[in-house]
Order: sequence, then C-alpha cells, then structure tokens
Amino acid sequence: MKILKIDHLGIAVNSIDEGKNFWSEVLGLAFEGTETVAEQKVTTAFFPVGESEVELLESTAPDGPIAKYMEKKGAGIQHIAFRVADIEAALAELKEKGVRLIDEKPRMGAGGAKIAFLHPKATGGVLVELCER
Repeated sequence: MKILKIDHLGIAVNSIDEGKNFWSEVLGLAFEGTETVAEQKVTTAFFPVGESEVELLESTAPDGPIAKYMEKKGAGIQHIAFRVADIEAALAELKEKGVRLIDEKPRMGAGGAKIAFLHPKATGGVLVELCER
C-alpha cells in the first residue's frame, strides 16, 4: 500500500456556518463551499491547506455518525484521511494483515472520492480514512 499524502483532517462541528468563521475569517483559509452526503447523514465543508484540506463535518440527522461522535466526544478532530493510489488494493492488504476495517469495500464520499474507514480499535484509537481521488 502506498500512502501518497494526508488528504484531509475531518473536524466534527455543531454548525458549519459557525465553524467556518474561524477557518476562513481568522486563519484566512479559502472556503470551498459545502456538500451534503445524504448516505452518510453529513454536510461537509472543505478548506484547502497546501496539498491537504481541513474538512468540517456537520451531522444532518440525530442518528448520523457525526451526531453520535459528538454525543460521546464533542466537537473536534474526528478523523485523519490518507490518500492512497489504489483503495481496493490498500483494503485487501490491510485485511490480509488482520487490520479491523469498518468498510471492507470503498463507498462514495464528498467530492467524488472513494473512501473507506479503518476501525479505531485497530489504529490506537484514531479513526483513519483511506481516500482515493
């Protein structure tokens, strides 16, 4: 598996409108708009930083994964995403190594990316996303 770079950092927020003020007005990062991923019950907003991005995540439903995360841990960094060249091959390699996966097959994420998550119990408590664009 070849990790190309950190694709983005996912940050859970109560409100993208409130959260974007810090990232765009205080830090001066460009706000690239929002996208709702209905399947994942989330609205995302991206702020490019060099070759990576900051992704704000706002739940669109009380039973969505971001809402559940915020109930347990509150707002803050929710995941780190690594860009890989071939997500299917990366998942196969990790499965072969005995790594616990949340997603055994990629699904569609924001921006048309193929994504898959590794279980935090296999990564020392960090939710890791693999991303292929």
